[in-house]
Amino acid sequence: MSGEDRWLFEREERRRRRGTRTRSAARKEVRNLQPKNDLSFLHRPKGDSRGGVALTHGAGGNYNAQILLAVAKAFVAAQWTVLRYTLPFRRERPYGPPMPKSAAADQAGIREALSGLRKMVEGPIIAGGISYGARQTTMLAAEEPWICQAILALSYPLHAPRKPEVMRTAHFPTLHTPILFVHGTRDEFGTAEEVQDAIRKIPARHRLSIVDGAGHDLRSGKFDVESRVVQEMEQLLFPAAAESVVELH
Repeated sequence: MSGEDRWLFEREERRRRRGTRTRSAARKEVRNLQPKNDLSFLHRPKGDSRGGVALTHGAGGNYNAQILLAVAKAFVAAQWTVLRYTLPFRRERPYGPPMPKSAAADQAGIREALSGLRKMVEGPIIAGGISYGARQTTMLAAEEPWICQAILALSYPLHAPRKPEVMRTAHFPTLHTPILFVHGTRDEFGTAEEVQDAIRKIPARHRLSIVDGAGHDLRSGKFDVESRVVQEMEQLLFPAAAESVVELH
């Protein structure tokens, strides 16, 4: 188990033990959140769709993560079709982090989700995820840049907490897909300054949206999803349109 996965798993375990709940009750709750036959959810906008957004979870969560729900709602309001989906490691186990050997299968799961979404919508495809999901998405896109037109990386885990000497950015120089990073100033997996320095290695267009006061789960802080995610992503994906708006003003 990697340092990131162990840290996330231990954090989730501490959360489950709070209050009067027993560990078994906490595990039952997690199982209820992730039924075996309910592994994804498709949000469709009213009217024509501008494209598709695929969102997946981190090492300690599932497709019902609060941040994914918030991001999905914001994109649907902006006329995007959104797929929230479960990674293969979570399909195998309702709780606990992925094992190192899970990466290949999880990347295959991302590829499958993007392929399925592309068959349902016209327009650009945005591949997104939080933490572990963001990392696996960027690693796949570095190898297969044609799988999507843009990437949304929420709380990218640059390194394990308190271990900045081991960075997870070896594939950044081969990322040729436009990418938006959204990062909190209290994220234990990398400071905003570390992210700013790391993304200089990416040859593709990239942006960094910093959320003041937010931690790794982006639950706290001043986080306006519409402006920090949707608008930033559309400006990244459609730079010509963004420049024309600026000129009009």
